[in-house]
Amino acid sequence: MAIDLSLAPRRLARTHPPVAEPTRIGPCAPALLSLVAAALALTLAWPSAASYALFIPLAVAAGMLLPRRQTGFVFGCLAVAYLVSMDQTRLSGAAPIGLVLLATMALVTVVDRRHTRAGVTPAVGSDMLVDLRERLRAQGRLPVLPTGWNVEASVQPANGDSFSGDFVVGNCPTADRFELALVDVSGKGCTAGSRSLLLGGAFAGLLGAMEPRRFLPAANDYLVRQGWSEGFATAVHASVDLSTGEYTVGSAGHPPAMHFHAGSGRFVPVAGASGVLLGVLERQGPDDFVRAHGRLARGDALLFVTDGVIEQPGVDLMQGVDRMLGHADRALATGARGAATRICNLGSGGCGDDRAVVVIWRE
Repeated sequence: MAIDLSLAPRRLARTHPPVAEPTRIGPCAPALLSLVAAALALTLAWPSAASYALFIPLAVAAGMLLPRRQTGFVFGCLAVAYLVSMDQTRLSGAAPIGLVLLATMALVTVVDRRHTRAGVTPAVGSDMLVDLRERLRAQGRLPVLPTGWNVEASVQPANGDSFSGDFVVGNCPTADRFELALVDVSGKGCTAGSRSLLLGGAFAGLLGAMEPRRFLPAANDYLVRQGWSEGFATAVHASVDLSTGEYTVGSAGHPPAMHFHAGSGRFVPVAGASGVLLGVLERQGPDDFVRAHGRLARGDALLFVTDGVIEQPGVDLMQGVDRMLGHADRALATGARGAATRICNLGSGGCGDDRAVVVIWRE
């Protein structure tokens, strides 16, 4: 039976394998080759004034800016230029510079192998990391709530890194409902940054797209499907009715949320929310993540933190919680605005651990 390939999808109708596109040469390679020629001309014209060390920064620049094949070609030109210059000038001290040049090219080649696995040059890789960092920051921006409500978040990576294992996502699926999730991914700093970006995008899509009680089970299913060796996370999820102040809180192995009562001026743990870590057990349903209920009155606030704010090596966890609440009392005494950052700065984990704090308050 004849088959009309004109009606078949393009990937089925293709009878020949795709031809790889030729490697494109950008402007950096010709520029570096011109600099190599210029350095050679200088050493030949003024052998006593010019230095063979001119070739070394060119080797570093080639490793930073060029793909692997072009880098090898530039290295070959550098080696030829150096040998020609040394043969023509015969100056003393050329051999040590040659060894330094050879060591530089070897080191750049070793470093370049790591970037070759990702298919990018170091310069492009740096641009990608900057883009990832900006996406993480944009992902953590919380929506502006209606008049009478406010929310603030502060996320501080370990050791001042650009990436954090803690992240927060928020959404207003309707005009009178606000949902928020604070997540602590296994690992910290840059080692957890890629997982945070992936989970943050997925959790942001789940947030508000289903009933609040189904968010944590869906997040757990997604994390289990990833099959990561260290693929677990703690999370706290809150849904607030902005018209009445009623809220529900669900937890997956996360430190408890704190309810600040303006009438008494005290923090009280939101009791009743419980659930196992995300990504540990399969087939977790809504009944496996018990939710707590409460109501925010005028002047009340909800406080959410990650373990980096309350945990400290060699110190009991409850002491860390008490210490954090003491800081929170003083932070709220000077006004709720900016309290998240002030509490996060004083976290027990210090600069060596990721920290995140979220404060929701009703004026």
